Amino acid sequence: MKNKYIDLVEQTFDFPQDEFRVEEGNLFFNDIDMMDIIEKYGTPLKITYLPKISSQIQRAKRMFKVAMAKADYRGDFHYCYCTKSSQFAFVLHEALKNDIHLETSSAYDLDLILALAKDGSVKKEDAIVVCNGFKRPRYIQNIAAMRNDGWEHIVPVLDNKNEFEDLAELITEDTDLGIRIASEEEPNFDFYTSRLGIRYSDIMHFYKNNIAKRPNFHMKMLHFFINTGIRDTSYYWNELSKCVNLYCDLKAVCPELDSLNIGGGLPIKTSLAQDFDYEYMVEEIINQIKIICNSHGVEEPHIYTEFGSFTVGEAGATIFKILDIKQQNDRERWYMIDNSFMTSMPDTWGLNQRFILLPINKWNDEYQRVFLGGLTCDSQDFYNAEFHANAIFLPTIRNRRESLYIGFFHTGAYQEAISGFGGIKHCLQPSPKHILINRDEDGKLITSVFSEEQSSESMLKILGYYK
Repeated sequence: MKNKYIDLVEQTFDFPQDEFRVEEGNLFFNDIDMMDIIEKYGTPLKITYLPKISSQIQRAKRMFKVAMAKADYRGDFHYCYCTKSSQFAFVLHEALKNDIHLETSSAYDLDLILALAKDGSVKKEDAIVVCNGFKRPRYIQNIAAMRNDGWEHIVPVLDNKNEFEDLAELITEDTDLGIRIASEEEPNFDFYTSRLGIRYSDIMHFYKNNIAKRPNFHMKMLHFFINTGIRDTSYYWNELSKCVNLYCDLKAVCPELDSLNIGGGLPIKTSLAQDFDYEYMVEEIINQIKIICNSHGVEEPHIYTEFGSFTVGEAGATIFKILDIKQQNDRERWYMIDNSFMTSMPDTWGLNQRFILLPINKWNDEYQRVFLGGLTCDSQDFYNAEFHANAIFLPTIRNRRESLYIGFFHTGAYQEAISGFGGIKHCLQPSPKHILINRDEDGKLITSVFSEEQSSESMLKILGYYK
């Protein structure tokens, strides 16, 4: 009878997979023995596998290059990294090894880029900096200061009409400009139109009566993004078509317009069952843009993307130890982790986001259905569903003396930023230790501690107990 955990996984999914395999009952992630990492660093633990960042960037570049060649597409492709996905220096330094550009969301993002310029990672003569987001005065001022200081390729993308007036008061240099379209949301969303960007019906009039009258501003980019990301649905293709048609109409009155920014949203795996046909989606995007432009007699635009989660998400993992078992009734058996979902993986709590969940050890043991509980006192601090069966199955443990470790994989985007890295967490749960894993030229693993588990002293200092 096949009742081991490894039997369950092999019967349910196509397993092993490129980045996951099992040897002697232990999980390997990107050819890394995770039990070795746990024995060296303990838990709870955050992991960033740096080579995955570069491989994802190169993968996307290849897909767009191939798709453009197949379609005889004449525009260029520019890969921008969306800094808000993870603003850590180790992420940016790894990403920038791959000849990419950057997209920002706030004033301090630009301070981050200036720091990268100072250490030589970015050169202002070459770097394209796409400035998105609603712009408060400090953000406007930073954009203007950088442009006036010689950042020729900084591109403010207007989120509302007033931003243009504010920029025009501060910038006298020739400056490329973009406009973000306020896309229509999915029918089941809470509202009809995105709060971000300028309405379709207003863009043409705004260009003619405002931007066109300022000779030092050059309308170069139309920006398009929808919350659901890139998906093979009629909704996505319809919104893309509307955007490209608007581009063609605007190009007719604004010959300088030459770039289409399709935003981010290339999906990442949140279950072993998922197998995205990335090549098809990229080829279909390129084909649709080319077909619509050709129908209007318009030259194909340069394509910009702003992949954030796709760049860094699959590089991350979060590891916990099961501290104890609680049998609360006949059906509900709780495995209690040694940290909190709310504080270390806030997307699971705030967005019902699912990640790939796998045990690290005991794959050759029998399995049982469980619920996972975090350590805060909040009733919402739990994780109780998996993509394949609306239930979590993990190896059986009968008492707390049996060590079981579990990993949530592809957690590299947004979790630290949303939870507040190094700040105050619910019930004063500490931020886990964070390690970086890299490889040398011979492929040998190099591990280092980026940050130790948060101390009580650091939290009490923030709270004002220590001067």
